[in-house]
Amino acid sequence: MLNFQPIELKDKPVFDKYFRQRRYEGSENTFTNLFIWRECYKIQWAIVEDFLCIKPQLDNLHFVLPPYGLTDNGIERALNKLMDYFALNGFPFQMRGISPEMKGVLERIYPGKFSFKEERDVFDYVYLIEDLISLKGRKYHRKRNHLKKFKKMYPHYQYVPLTEELIKPCIINLKEWCLKKGCEEDKSLLCERDAIISAFENFSELDYIGGVILIDGNVEAFTFGEALNEDTVLIHAEKANVDITGIYQVINQEFLKNNWQHMKYVNREEDLGIEGLRKAKLSYFPVNLVIKYSAVLKNEVK
Repeated sequence: MLNFQPIELKDKPVFDKYFRQRRYEGSENTFTNLFIWRECYKIQWAIVEDFLCIKPQLDNLHFVLPPYGLTDNGIERALNKLMDYFALNGFPFQMRGISPEMKGVLERIYPGKFSFKEERDVFDYVYLIEDLISLKGRKYHRKRNHLKKFKKMYPHYQYVPLTEELIKPCIINLKEWCLKKGCEEDKSLLCERDAIISAFENFSELDYIGGVILIDGNVEAFTFGEALNEDTVLIHAEKANVDITGIYQVINQEFLKNNWQHMKYVNREEDLGIEGLRKAKLSYFPVNLVIKYSAVLKNEVK
């Protein structure tokens, strides 16, 4: 019987070990993301045949992420145990966050056994950092106008690193954002708020760094992220006073310019199928979308 356990802060070295063994491009492949979303997704984990196996739960849907290991050798044994575990517990087996490469592995090991589906709503958006800092060319004309308007209205704004002293003001800013967005009526926004607060509460133990926009000494925007792999930074969160035109363009540009110019790409996560968010992410002209599939056993498809 597999021994799944809730994810805790003390588990970070184990996750870091597995995530560093290979190159991963999906935003879910960091300890920080899994840890801060642990409550909303009831995330549990186990080591199975020397593979790190992660089992989230969304409402009544149980699923697994693809097992993490140094190579694919032995992954079939781990997958067989996972499928047995799901069957014993009466859960239909489902895997999510599958890369095209892992899809190929599954098709090779289990020919014809799985039904795959592209999950467009969770494709990550990847951009060239140089593009988002310079905003050159006609396609970024509107972004540059927003920047100019902001800097004209707030010439004395400050960009500063996120520190322990700024955590409480950032949480206040987040809660104000939440009120304006109607979080209390939206479960997904409440989850996002709680995930960000969890990141703030564990600021010194997690690996991310952040930046803050101050206007007249008040926090009006914040963001934070960390290295996803050797050339890509992952943005975990970015929030700002929605009443201030151009502030999102400013916090985005300043954070990359001040902290991540040594990297080539920035992963700004998925749009969750939200029309306005998809439009906003596309407006920055991604150079790549991180494709993800889900898979279910064909004999369990209704």
